[in-house]
Amino acid sequence: MKILALDSSATVAAVALCEDERLLAEYTVNNGNTHSETLLPMVESLLGHFSLTARDIDLFAVSSGPGSFTGVRIGAATVKGLAFGMNKPCVGVSTLEALAYNLSGFGGLICPVMNARRSQVYTALFRSDGKTLTRLMPDSAIAISELDDILCTYVGETVMLCGDGYDITKEGLKKTAVADTPERLRYQSAYSVAAVAHKEFLSGNAVSDSELKVNYLRPSQAERELMNKNKN
Repeated sequence: MKILALDSSATVAAVALCEDERLLAEYTVNNGNTHSETLLPMVESLLGHFSLTARDIDLFAVSSGPGSFTGVRIGAATVKGLAFGMNKPCVGVSTLEALAYNLSGFGGLICPVMNARRSQVYTALFRSDGKTLTRLMPDSAIAISELDDILCTYVGETVMLCGDGYDITKEGLKKTAVADTPERLRYQSAYSVAAVAHKEFLSGNAVSDSELKVNYLRPSQAERELMNKNKN
């Protein structure tokens, strides 16, 4: 099964091509939020190296949030466009679970964190046995201080962080011991998106392109302003 996976949920844009769980190629760019200009050319370039088109893909995968509202939309829209009208399965995976998968080869607690602004992070918590991730906490948008209160209850255990909220979270955790994470493993990986999506596909959790949805965890600024306006 050929899997095409995309992640544009943060500043990194990433595309990967896999054959089941085997990575064939991965293309990652970390030059800021220009995903509307770079993501589709990245896809075309990667597929071109294998003389493939979207019709050769068996499963489309995308990081479906949380993350940058614009970035998540761009990723989902790109997958919908690539898969449109071909009756191919699609899987939207949690950005946080895909981030945690980066560190699944390490045993212990893995806490993905994405900068949600206003001293908050998008976060979740997983335990890894060195191969398999077990979710301990749902995807959430919480204050770093609240996350600190949660993590410090795992007495005697060291936490590994990943995600674009790595620096602000590590600095903000006052009660929790945090291990250093290699920089390459802190950022979004389209291969991790593909791996999580493959697992979801085998569990029967694929959808059509029209059914693919995103998960922002909280309303966008425009939606919040509209709600406040309606309240007033």
